[in-house]
Amino acid sequence: MTTLARLVEVHRLAVAGQEPAIAQDIGHLVSRTWLRRSRFADVAALANATLTLGPNAGAFYDLGWVQSATGHPRRALISYAQALDLYREAGHRGNEAATLTNIGGVYNRLGDRERALAYYEQALPIAREVGHRGNEAATLANIGGVYGRLGDRERALTYFEQALPIQREIGDRAGEATTLNNIGGVYANVSDGERALTYFEQALPIRREVGDRRGEATTLNNIGLIYVYLGERERALTYYEQALPIIREIGDRASEAVTRYNIGMIHRADGNLDQAIHELEVVVDLDRQVDHPDLASDTLVLEQVRKERAEARDTT
Repeated sequence: MTTLARLVEVHRLAVAGQEPAIAQDIGHLVSRTWLRRSRFADVAALANATLTLGPNAGAFYDLGWVQSATGHPRRALISYAQALDLYREAGHRGNEAATLTNIGGVYNRLGDRERALAYYEQALPIAREVGHRGNEAATLANIGGVYGRLGDRERALTYFEQALPIQREIGDRAGEATTLNNIGGVYANVSDGERALTYFEQALPIRREVGDRRGEATTLNNIGLIYVYLGERERALTYYEQALPIIREIGDRASEAVTRYNIGMIHRADGNLDQAIHELEVVVDLDRQVDHPDLASDTLVLEQVRKERAEARDTT
């Protein structure tokens, strides 16, 4: 039995034996490893088992991470808020900063950039105060990500360029890959596809090296988008089709909907309307499952493609 398997068994016995302190410590330790490998369903089961013994900041934090990563941002905010209260009550400043950063990340993905920045700007001085270089770098990179999405390229790059050397200095390969990916995103947003590709192609092997399955899928999707922009649809499709099984494996239905939409649009552009409709029908179903804000627009696109197919059949 591996060390990790032993720890999982210890956690099971601690839960069964009503030993909260052991279950909490071991559960959080195992979850750190599983989160890096995108084993989200396993982390959720572990955290929920721990929480049967009473409130615990680490379990709420891990659960929030899973909920955010699998397309349930509102649930994630509730879990993170519970973790934040407990960390503050216990005076765990470093964990407080990490939780603030993650809450900011949820708001960023929801498109609420101002609220995301507010949380990141609370987290950054705390991370510096406690000397947690990893959290400092992650927060700098996240602030850069917000400015990138706001179209402020120079400010975004300034923050990324502060984060990247810290991540390299402390050997944070996963963080380095995320920052490289995000720098690529900045260049993609200003239509500099070639430069964006150079950063995505640096990020991809690192994400594979560290076993970051969700990050790997994100970068594969980003490379696919660049090839669409460059007019190389077939090449783009190969990257989307690499990303899709990973996204399904980790259970991120919201991202699955986005990837399938992109695949559908390539089939539509190539005149493969039956395949496009198949993908879009799955997209709409996934949108309904996760209450995706694009449900109405994706449904409209599906109807448009169905109409295109009917018109094509009428002319033959």
